Amino acid sequence: MKKVLIAFAALSVLAATPSFAEGDADKGKKVFKKCKACHAVGEGAKSRVGPPLNNIFGMTAGTQEGFKYSKVMIEKGKEGLVWNDETLGEFFKAPKRFMKGTKMSFAGFLKKKDIDKEKKVKKADKKVANLLAYLRTFSAE
Repeated sequence: MKKVLIAFAALSVLAATPSFAEGDADKGKKVFKKCKACHAVGEGAKSRVGPPLNNIFGMTAGTQEGFKYSKVMIEKGKEGLVWNDETLGEFFKAPKRFMKGTKMSFAGFLKKKDIDKEKKVKKADKKVANLLAYLRTFSAE
């Protein structure tokens, strides 16, 4: 019985973890409009207020050449933070909650007051999944 309860608990945790792997790149292009003021993607993308987001998947945080990152971003990279669906997804949902001290000014897709509201969380997760699908079109990985 104990093994069944442990297995059920593990499955519950996995079910609660959002899957950012499935999104719509076309819808993500629309979501990216919120990012365009600070970030660029595509051929010839250069640093703006934020770094270009080409090939972000698999990149160690705070290591892109030619951009001056916050100390906390560089430190997180040294600690082993690598950008993937889950890490980017959580960062985009609420950057300052994910990484206290980041200089990214975007508040995220999930407001602090909505953290416990399932409908708002699902909506934020969908926006993030679409954004990640769009960014994947600019990544070799």
